[in-house]
Amino acid sequence: MRSDIINSKRRWLLRGRFGAEHETLRPPWAVTEDNFLDLCTRCGDCIRTCPEQIIKPGSGRFPEIDFNQGECTFCAECVDVCEPGALLRSADSAPWQLAPEISQRCLAHNRTVCRTCGEQCEPEAIAFRPVLGGISSPQVDEQACTGCGACQGACPVNAIAIRPMTGAE
Repeated sequence: MRSDIINSKRRWLLRGRFGAEHETLRPPWAVTEDNFLDLCTRCGDCIRTCPEQIIKPGSGRFPEIDFNQGECTFCAECVDVCEPGALLRSADSAPWQLAPEISQRCLAHNRTVCRTCGEQCEPEAIAFRPVLGGISSPQVDEQACTGCGACQGACPVNAIAIRPMTGAE
């Protein structure tokens, strides 16, 4: 493993960035994390070409996704400019296996009507089932979710985090 990668991982540990809560999200169609860190030259081409401007330089200047800036439209422009092959799209590959995780800060979980995340979800992967005498809470259908991140940036109380799906590699 390259020394700059080891130093980057050491910085994450010393800053308390470990565990699922601080999972690094790479651009769509990124190869596995170890291969990504080996292949990515940190040239910034994917960052500059992203029309949604959600790819940002992260720890060690490696590109990371920031869904607070917007959503991924899966245009694949980042893949097209990635000469080293850290982003690699094949005809049958999904861009990633991500889905929203909704925390207890969610307004609906706290008896306040809010459906912002569901309204932003184009594939309708977030639904609000009627509750007799109560406020409907968001339910996520991971099979329908594309992991685009539109719900995260739209949440007024930052109750949504996009995470790798349960059982995803």
